Formats: sequence, structure tokens, C-alpha cells
Amino acid sequence: MPESTKSATLSFDGQQVDLPIFSPTVGPDVIDIRKLYAQAGVFTYDPGFTSTASCDSTITYIDGDAGILLHRGYPIDQLAEKSHFLEVCYLLLYGELPTATQLEDFEQRVTHHTMIHEQMHNFFRGFRRDAHPMATMVGVVGAMSAFYHDSTDISDPWQREVASIRLLAKMPTIAAMAYKYSIGQPFVYPRNDLDYAANFLHMCFSVPAQTYEVDPILARAMDRIFTLHADHEQNASTSTVRLASSSGANPFACIAAGIACLWGPAHGGANQACLEMLKEIGSVDRIPEYIERAKDKDDPFRLMGFGHRVYKNTDPRAKVLKQSADEVLELMGVEDNELLKVAKELEKIALNDEYFIEKKLFPNVDFYSGIILEAMGFPMSMFTPIFALARTVGWVSQWKEQIADPQMKIGRPRQLYLGALERDYIDVENR
Repeated sequence: MPESTKSATLSFDGQQVDLPIFSPTVGPDVIDIRKLYAQAGVFTYDPGFTSTASCDSTITYIDGDAGILLHRGYPIDQLAEKSHFLEVCYLLLYGELPTATQLEDFEQRVTHHTMIHEQMHNFFRGFRRDAHPMATMVGVVGAMSAFYHDSTDISDPWQREVASIRLLAKMPTIAAMAYKYSIGQPFVYPRNDLDYAANFLHMCFSVPAQTYEVDPILARAMDRIFTLHADHEQNASTSTVRLASSSGANPFACIAAGIACLWGPAHGGANQACLEMLKEIGSVDRIPEYIERAKDKDDPFRLMGFGHRVYKNTDPRAKVLKQSADEVLELMGVEDNELLKVAKELEKIALNDEYFIEKKLFPNVDFYSGIILEAMGFPMSMFTPIFALARTVGWVSQWKEQIADPQMKIGRPRQLYLGALERDYIDVENR
């Protein structure tokens, strides 16, 4: 925690309370209200915690107004263009970019932990065949504590390290198995001769009956999707992981909680909502109709995949992913896919129409990731599991940071109580 060099004075009901102000490396100052209740007997009110810093962190910084996303100080566009997912994982987990030797060691450790316990196959088969892959992932990841109970002691730094590598390594296998189970195909074991993204694609799309070769363009696009979704500061699912962790819960339970939160359509389902919108539009000749509806403030229709809650001018992740989207669509072709033709035309309009430009409705990362995953052949039910796979390293990094923080306390938000005053119980015959 930095030194406090300034303070704010809160005045109310004839009393004054001085509150320390902390200055971050970059970003707005933070007023420290930890002793507010003890000193003044009042709470603050902040639904959604949108004006509250719940922790201090050195991992990720976002400036939505300027369109900036930094991981350990490195701009996301540089990482997406010049780096690859496992190198970014190392950066998030350990704070610095690795040397060549460190990266080789890290990649080997991850690669050689991608298999899951064989008995977990039976756990998968306990789910209904039509279960949503996210439901399966929540259950299986939570159950990892039963299969890997030798890495659940959060007070042991080595067990924390083992759990971190296991989660990062096994999540693609679990996600691919959830997909294979949902479509009735046999599980495909991971291969140590493939990189992280190619291995995931192979586990999803190969079958025993024929050889499947992973196209390097698709593998690179998949790697970029992973990289661009790796961490995003204190969002809902990350905050869920931190809150679960604050109770001392084991790492597998904490990450399962994060997956459950991510499943919410307001969080991890944005790219799915984008594809559903494209399907609703249906064909290129209907785009003008939907553009007019989007411009009509009285029409409930909204364009999904455009603009962003955090980024007000541009999504720094979208520029890089657009390049991959163009490469994938060129490789896979859009001539026979009406949905992808709609996406390309809608993108062109959004980038040139004055209304979109004025309203800052730029194509965001969800727009491009959705059309890439659709072009690759993934069903929409797999979009959020892939997001969870990518975000696991961010959750784990935040979890590790919190466990090592001497200021960590169990999360206990307060409330503004608006219910009934104390009243006496009335026997049922007298009500």
C-alpha cells in the first residue's frame, strides 16, 4: 500500500472525519474509508461497487476513456501482436516477461499437466447429454478439489503454485471434453507436441476416424482470443473469485465460482448475444431495416457487439482481433454462410456510418470473437466456456495476489436496510 500524502474531509451532522487519500501508479486517487464506520458510524452506498476500489493490485490497468488496457504495464495490442498466450500467462502470474529459459520451463510445465485424472471421465458421464457445457465446467472444475486435494492448502506457496499450473493446463482439456460430451463424440486426449491453442482445437475437432491437422491461422486466431480475454481487472467474475477466496476456500472452488459468474449473460455472454443478433437480422438485405431500428430511440432493439461499457472511444482488443477475423474469414470463406456475410456488412457500416461514429458504437472484442468462433465451427454454447478457459489465468493471478496480500480480509459488504422495524411474532391462528 502506498503512503497517504493527502486527505479528504467528510462533514455531516456537525462532525468531521478526515479520510486518507492514496495515489495509484496511474488512475484516479482513492479515498480510504476503511475506518469510516468505526470513526463516524456510517457506511457508504455504492450498488455494483462501481465507485469502490475493493483491493490494490499490480496486475491489470484499464482506462476506458482513453481505450487503454495494460497487463503489468504492457499494452494489450503489443502483447496480442508480438507475444502469445502462454507468455502472457507467465507475465500475469509472475509479474515480468520471462526469459527464453523461463518461458521454455513454464510451457513445459503447463504442457505436461494437460491430462486430467482418468476417473474424472466418469464424472463427465454423470451429466445429462444435453447439459450446457458451462454447467459441466462449473461442476467439473469445482470437483477438481476432490481429485487434486494435494494442492488445496492455500497457506502453502508450493501448493498454490501447483494448483495454478493445474488450472491453467487442464482447463482446455475440461472445456474440450464438455464440448465433446455435449455432441456425443469421444473424448480426445491432449497432445504434448502441440501448442496451447492448437492443442485445444485438436481436442475439440479431431475424431478417431480420421487425421485432423490444425491450421496455423486458426491456431493463431484462437491464441489471440485467449490472450485478449486473459484478464480485465476487477470485473464481476474476478471479484467473485476474490470474494470466494477471502473466505479461505480452495482454489478450485474459487475458480468454479468465477465460471458460474461468467456464465451470466450480462458478463460472459456478450459474443453469444452478438451472434444471436446476427441470426435475427438473417440476411444482408435486412441490415438497413435493423440499422434504422437501432437509430430509433423508441425501439427496444439494440446492436450487440458494438460499443463497450468500459471503453468509451475504442476497444483496444478489437483492432488486433479484427485482423484475425479477416484472416479466418478469408480462410474459411463467407460465401456460403449468410450470418458471416451479415457480420462483414454490418462491420463496414459501423466503421463508416456517421451515427455509429458519433455514438461511439465501434465493433468491440465480442463482435470479432463471436464471428471468429462461428467461422471455426464452434456452436454458441461453447463461446462462454472458451471465455472461461482464457480468463482462468486472470482469475488465478488475482487469486494468488490476494492470498499473498497481508491486508486480505474476508469480504463482507454492508447494506442500506429498508425493511420492516422489529416486530413481535404472531401465532398462525391469530394472523
